[in-house]
Amino acid sequence: MAEINGIADPLPPHSLFDTILVLDFGSQYTHLITRRLRELNIYSEMLPCTQKLSDLEFKPKGIILSGGPYSVYAEDAPHVDPVAFELGVPILGICYGLQEIAWRHGKNVLAGEKREFGHAGLDVHTENGQVSRLFKDLPNNTDVWMSHGDKLSRMPDGFRTIATSANSPYAGIAHEEKHIYGIQFHPEVTHTPRGVEVIRNFAVGICGAKQGWTMEAFKDKEVARIRKLVGEKGQVIGAVSGGVDSTVAAKLMQEAVGGRFHAVMVDNGVLRKDEAKQVKETLTRGLGVNLTVVDASDRFLDLLEGVSDPEKKRKIIGNTFIEIFEEEAKRIAKEAELTPHAGPVEWFLQGTLYPDVIESISFKGPSQTIKTHHNVGGLPEKMKLKLIEPLRELFKDEVRAMGREMGIPADLVGRHPFPGPGLAIRILGAVTREKVRVLQQADLIFIEEIRKAGVYNDISQAFAALSGDRAVGVVGDQRLHGYLVFLRAVQTTDFMTATAYEFPPGVLTKIVSRIGNEVEGVARVLYEVTSKPPSTIEFE
Repeated sequence: MAEINGIADPLPPHSLFDTILVLDFGSQYTHLITRRLRELNIYSEMLPCTQKLSDLEFKPKGIILSGGPYSVYAEDAPHVDPVAFELGVPILGICYGLQEIAWRHGKNVLAGEKREFGHAGLDVHTENGQVSRLFKDLPNNTDVWMSHGDKLSRMPDGFRTIATSANSPYAGIAHEEKHIYGIQFHPEVTHTPRGVEVIRNFAVGICGAKQGWTMEAFKDKEVARIRKLVGEKGQVIGAVSGGVDSTVAAKLMQEAVGGRFHAVMVDNGVLRKDEAKQVKETLTRGLGVNLTVVDASDRFLDLLEGVSDPEKKRKIIGNTFIEIFEEEAKRIAKEAELTPHAGPVEWFLQGTLYPDVIESISFKGPSQTIKTHHNVGGLPEKMKLKLIEPLRELFKDEVRAMGREMGIPADLVGRHPFPGPGLAIRILGAVTREKVRVLQQADLIFIEEIRKAGVYNDISQAFAALSGDRAVGVVGDQRLHGYLVFLRAVQTTDFMTATAYEFPPGVLTKIVSRIGNEVEGVARVLYEVTSKPPSTIEFE
């Protein structure tokens, strides 16, 4: 165990909770396996398939080999560390993972005559009148989702068939003595309606994993971990935006170290209407967080004047944020030096989530950059600060559950995401104070009306954007050459794909009417319905 400031480094979750290890072979579904396990209150971590298992600091209760886009017999195909089969823990191979198991037990894999993609009926086999433990309580001919081109050429030695489908004679195989299982279908996707039962049967029934992963248990352990890391006098600074991630992280830090956590919110002039005021009220009075709001709106808006390129806007906002945050951090550190019995400011809170970790460790590596993400990733190193990332093991839905566990108001916990560069990337073209005013008012009306309609929680993200062009309209008897407001509302589970939300009758009509009547300078309001892909959710 490593030491920090002479104190033993507190244990990570995989040392505190029964853990199922998911090894990623590059499937687009791999993260769903981890999510399904977490939803079953079983802690799970994902690592690339190339991970040397002898380097692990923990022993998993079981291992799941994911699907992948490769052929196991190809020269450059990825393969799991052979140590996986020597750990003495149960193994489940899914799709490519099944073929990897077969390849490791006789190389019995070849290209199929035709690709099998879509729904299939799973014929669950019995032996001595009993189905495999993997398929406990599953009915025969249960619906599953297939997505593969290769297939097993014959059964590996020591294995038996536990399921078939019309096109897959080895849809499920098992070596019961070694507790090694393989399935050709994907239980992690919603297209396999009873797939979660298969995952539960493996993790709980076969691996014996305890279902102790809850946000209540994690919160208590994380508060204790933070206290041990920071010590009795250490101080922490962190940027907050008022979004669910930074709010939950800030509240967690406040519970752990109290007033020794210094939260800083920078008002960049392109926040939602009255955002800074509302965040100050919520965090300080509502949650007891030690928050300083720095009004730098004029500084940002002056720098953004005349800048229309979205990447330049993002960089201006990101770099200026770092400058202001550094200034504020120095002020806080100086005040701390003058405070009796106060320790140094040496920790920096960052709101990294598990999807960020997954993106960085995926076998396929980080995806191509579509746009620069606004973050302060380089800040701690520059400022000689050590990172605390209390949410890095959590998915977004777990962060929301954590927020509810800590008593954060439901409307804040369920709040839609808001980008770091704010309204600057929802204003197409150059940012001006007038455009910010128009967009703030239009966005406020949009959100107000979807809340009134009772559909806010049915939508994953909703916002208004402003076109850089103008259009002709009529206000009263006068011609108006005014702004075009775009409304965007999408539904998604992972924000990797998204579809436009279909509003109930009359809701959009009321929204358009209010924006047209109440927001000066708007000529037209349009509802944008492009899915992701091909579009992104944000406009720039």
